[in-house]
Amino acid sequence: MQALQGDEIGFVGLRRVCFHSAFQTFRPETETEKEDILDLRDYFEKTQGVGILATSNREGKVDVAVFARPHVMDDGTAAFIMRDKLTHHNLEQNPHAAYMFVEEAPGWRGIRLFLTKIREERNSELLHSLSRRSESSHPGTSSEDRFLVFFNVDMVLPAIGTDMR
Repeated sequence: MQALQGDEIGFVGLRRVCFHSAFQTFRPETETEKEDILDLRDYFEKTQGVGILATSNREGKVDVAVFARPHVMDDGTAAFIMRDKLTHHNLEQNPHAAYMFVEEAPGWRGIRLFLTKIREERNSELLHSLSRRSESSHPGTSSEDRFLVFFNVDMVLPAIGTDMR
């Protein structure tokens, strides 16, 4: 795994930006990799902003949707809670997605996560324990299935910049 110092690319918030092969399963093993995951978890727990998840179906038709911050798990995966709508349907056909998070701060600060779906859980206890919203705040939605979708984080980049040619 290749790691760059955050200040090398003008990224504020995480100490490192990690690049992983899109076809490699990422498991944090070294102390540096474990720190990267903790940095990402800490970043999303402490930073307010708006997130957008982009997916496409098997034909490549793209959809974007506003999503909450991901849950960063101990194994290095990122998890999102979603209903059985277009984003979820797209992920059943094509496991690749991109998530852009723009901070509530002056300028265009934030990060982009490049993701590959690895598994999901339907209406699980873990999903309910991670849910940031109470069901009572959204009347009529408690009977809908919800999915906790897990992704490998293949690459992390700042919201703007970083020429990857």
